[in-house]
Amino acid sequence: EMQVVESGGGLVQAGEALTLSCVVSGSDYDDYAIAWFRQAPGKARAGISAINTDDHSTFYADSVKGRFTISMDNAKSTVFLQMNMLKPEDSGIYYCAASVHRNEFYEPTIEPFEFQAWGQGTQVTVSS
Repeated sequence: EMQVVESGGGLVQAGEALTLSCVVSGSDYDDYAIAWFRQAPGKARAGISAINTDDHSTFYADSVKGRFTISMDNAKSTVFLQMNMLKPEDSGIYYCAASVHRNEFYEPTIEPFEFQAWGQGTQVTVSS
């Protein structure tokens, strides 16, 4: 059974940077996708970024392109989300999620139903 654990959230000021980490364990699959979702108060969970474990191909939502970078250390089964130039609208609970297969990222968004294992979430708050 896949398990996902996030860490690294916190309180920062607008314009600052923060890095989130996600460790995935228990996967029986060699090639799969790991993603970050963000949920702001009163809003639906939205896909922010994702990476495939085999070729490290990536996905970014338009709202974070150029500011966020996703990367992976395969040896440690850890995915990082480097968030630069943070804005107050980046605030929310950030969830890491893992799928049982890779994602070709053909669509302009990634959806929660595409991912089967979820972490508990980590809070990110960006003050203005």
